[in-house]
Amino acid sequence: MIRPIGLFPVGKVLGLFFLLALLWSIHGCGGKAPEKPQALKKIVVATDTNLVPMAFVDDQNRLTGFEPDLIKAVADLAGFDIEIISVAFPGLFGGLITGKFDLVISSITILEERKERMAFSIPYLKSGLALVVRKDLEGVRSVADIRDRNLVVGAQNGTTAYFYLEKFPSLRKKGYDVHGHAVTDLINGKIDAVLGESTGTLYYKNQKKDYFQKIKMVGDILTEEFYGMVLRKGDGELLEKVNRALEKLLADGTVLKLHKKWDLGNSSVVPPRPVQ
Repeated sequence: MIRPIGLFPVGKVLGLFFLLALLWSIHGCGGKAPEKPQALKKIVVATDTNLVPMAFVDDQNRLTGFEPDLIKAVADLAGFDIEIISVAFPGLFGGLITGKFDLVISSITILEERKERMAFSIPYLKSGLALVVRKDLEGVRSVADIRDRNLVVGAQNGTTAYFYLEKFPSLRKKGYDVHGHAVTDLINGKIDAVLGESTGTLYYKNQKKDYFQKIKMVGDILTEEFYGMVLRKGDGELLEKVNRALEKLLADGTVLKLHKKWDLGNSSVVPPRPVQ
């Protein structure tokens, strides 16, 4: 016969003890169930895929290039997942600011006026602008030469190349939504020169031999520009993660390896250390 202890029978007391022990073993000392590992946060990345070899769609319809490779390496280190989408250059900044995507990497030059609206990572490349003319055109080494001879030069709208041309009021210039279309018009004799990023121009010289039978790069690289990834001003946490990852990739030689992989040559250099 079970004897009661106070108001509770011994059997009930023992049962309550075993129940509490079971709950203790399940939930642990803190009384909380083990948390499930959080899924990687997805970041939507936009890039203009018309600047070979920086970012482009290859023959197998894959988005590839120096900058897709770089942002994938950054994402791996920073611990987030990414989706890369193709966006024409004129829509990159507006789409970022309105939240259509979270980050832009597309050979974007870090400019003070752009910093007023957007946040930039530390630079990952130093590059500049290069001038390309038809092969048979002689005596042209600069934009000033094009102006003085009343020739026509093309550049992609919204880029530092087009902004550079605007410094010459009397210059005959034509804007293009796609850099490659300007090169095509140059080859077909519709314009006389194209000003663009030296990284993209170098590709035509090294990889498109048939193109460079009709055109040539002239003069020196005209500007010194630093490329950075672009984010919204309020995304400070994401910017910090991107910068930390970039610092490591610059320090361990990963960025330099990608520079060699994509044959960027003298068109750009990898900064030896982060430049603010």
